[in-house]
Amino acid sequence: MRKALFSFGLLLGLWQLASSLGIINELRFASPLAILRGIIEIEEIGLPPDYYLHTHIYYSMKLVASGFGLALISAIPLGVLIGASSKVRAFLRPVLEFLRPIPPLAWIPIAMLWFGIGFPSACFIIFLGAFFPILLDTAHGVENVPKGLVDSAKILGAKPKELWLKVYLPASLPSIVTGLRLGMGIAWMTLVAAEFTGVQDGYGLGYMIMTARDLQRLDLICAGMAVIGIIGILLERLLQLISHFLLRGQE
Repeated sequence: MRKALFSFGLLLGLWQLASSLGIINELRFASPLAILRGIIEIEEIGLPPDYYLHTHIYYSMKLVASGFGLALISAIPLGVLIGASSKVRAFLRPVLEFLRPIPPLAWIPIAMLWFGIGFPSACFIIFLGAFFPILLDTAHGVENVPKGLVDSAKILGAKPKELWLKVYLPASLPSIVTGLRLGMGIAWMTLVAAEFTGVQDGYGLGYMIMTARDLQRLDLICAGMAVIGIIGILLERLLQLISHFLLRGQE
């Protein structure tokens, strides 16, 4: 952690120095100090005025949590079913292989047609971004539970419920957790583009960046990008802690 903070601080220092010396044109890319001032301005004044940074963050977090939550409750059960049943796997694999390579952003026109402009369509795009990583890693984890482990549990008299709770779930948990981390990463990366579908309430980090673009405020655009990056790091760190908690004893 200290090395990471040191390298990040060194990068910021070199970046600021290059901007101050004119090596980096601030009309092309804002300096760290300009970005920091932009973050403070958005929180104090708002972008647009009275639409403060913390409210944009809250809206975007709620959007990502909704899309990711829907992906979580739908992808894990379906992934378990696919991983456990060769017949279901054979039936659904062609459909999944067809849909999986389609980028979530390609669904934006359809999302707007189905759900209109606003929160539901943006939530759908984020849902798609998180769904397939969770689904495929869950299915992979369940499918690859060692057969010998399952047979041993059956010999010892384990019932189907006990097999799932004490064999399948613990053995496939590392793969499921990996899917959750990948799904959250993609969900967060699709946030800005998802909000391009339109924001009725005027909130959201993506909407904030679009407003800065319309005002031709490069510092505020970079400030929005910096906030997204910082929150993304915090979310990844949170998922790492959850992973260590869930997988304690397996690492």
